[in-house]
Amino acid sequence: MNSTIQRNLFADAEPPPPTTDLFAEVVFDRPLDHAFTYAVPDELRDRVAIGKRVLAPFGRGDRPTPGFCVRLSRTAPERTVKALVRVLDEEALLTPDLLRLTRWMADYYLCGWGQVLNAVVPAGARDQAGTRALAFLEAVPEDELPQPRPSVTTKQQAALEELRRAGKPVELRRLAQLVKCGSGPVEALIAKGLARRVVRRVDRFSETDEPVEARPPVTLNADQLRAWAPVEQALRSGGFHAFLLHGVTGSGKTEIYLRAIEETIRQGKEALVLVPEISLTPQTIAQFRGRCGEVAVLHSHLGNAERGGQWRRVARGQVQVVVGARSAVFAPARQLGLIVIDEEHEGSFKQEATPRYHARDVAVMRARLENIPILLGSATPSLESWHNAERGQYTLLSLPNRVLDRPLPKVGLVDLRHDLPRGGPWHALSPTLERAMREALRDGGQVMLLLNRRGFSTHIHCPACGHVEACRFCDLALTYHRERHVMLCHYCGYET
Repeated sequence: MNSTIQRNLFADAEPPPPTTDLFAEVVFDRPLDHAFTYAVPDELRDRVAIGKRVLAPFGRGDRPTPGFCVRLSRTAPERTVKALVRVLDEEALLTPDLLRLTRWMADYYLCGWGQVLNAVVPAGARDQAGTRALAFLEAVPEDELPQPRPSVTTKQQAALEELRRAGKPVELRRLAQLVKCGSGPVEALIAKGLARRVVRRVDRFSETDEPVEARPPVTLNADQLRAWAPVEQALRSGGFHAFLLHGVTGSGKTEIYLRAIEETIRQGKEALVLVPEISLTPQTIAQFRGRCGEVAVLHSHLGNAERGGQWRRVARGQVQVVVGARSAVFAPARQLGLIVIDEEHEGSFKQEATPRYHARDVAVMRARLENIPILLGSATPSLESWHNAERGQYTLLSLPNRVLDRPLPKVGLVDLRHDLPRGGPWHALSPTLERAMREALRDGGQVMLLLNRRGFSTHIHCPACGHVEACRFCDLALTYHRERHVMLCHYCGYET
């Protein structure tokens, strides 16, 4: 008897079967490897779409939780499912190519698909930061005007003519400025049925109004021409092709990047440029703007509002080039034609928080998925990229000389065991370094000393025989800490 009552109680608690034939698969910001199926109510059928965020009951208590819709299906699941609560976005935040890329990342880096999607879309884009709702005015079409037509004043007639001349909604304050009147005549047009108010959400941050100095392309030298030829051919023929541009500092790698970007823009496509965070200087950005037109900048130092505005500019196709640090690899470019990674060896391209990814590897996979060329440049390529070039996975391009045959800086390695002061105590500065510093200061130059160490002395060695005290476990030089009067290994913690 009691068991029968319990079964009836549970049966009554089950949700009624859905009356829709449309179902959405949703992933959440959780470490889960699968999507959850929800029924799409009739009132949400026209709004739901792949790549949009939705609000769905999830977890204990069916708490409304935001997630990403990753698939729509008309095949009903075998079990009863819950229904979506609301669609959160007006437009899809993710392109089909980005969905494929993030699915690969979830599998490759062993994390939830929802976690990847949540990290890919910046908070400013999710929350519509940097936007505000503004009231616009538009003229009522002729066939919808009230009959008989009400009389209007001179200012009202001027405002109405300005609306018809614009042919599109005009912001209320802007209309008042154009007609040189207050808000009274404008509001009167609405009251008389000659104009109507529409509310639109607009960006606070638009494209930069700063003047851009046009920079003509420079003449390539022989090394640059040899490196540019296969890149130009790959851009014109299309398809995935990975290049590793190995060039010494000052060899003109940036000019190869700019030429490739210009060729991409000529084809009506967009380019994505990844640079280390430290390289995102105003001079670098100005260099791209001077040659490549509209440029969007994405990096971690932007506020949510400005970053959201830049993201929306990219999604709308209002820029030709996206320049940014690690997270810019997920820029929602619709017509991507080229990816460039400068200083591809940099460790700052690694993301240390979930999802833990390497932007260089993600960029290579994105280029492969979207079937476009990718150009990696460095003066000191990473071992992984160099190995891929040796295996034939990447095409190796070399720029062995600096432009205009400028000499490379002299690098000297000083052995402190043999470079000792004469007739005096030992100093932290070797005689060779001290002479070089004095010469630079005497000539009016500057000197920069980098001291990257902990402790009073990075090592203790015998000037006579050259013996260095080392860790008995790691075979690394022990660091002398004068305050504690100990020698310490900073690798394993051994001290003596």
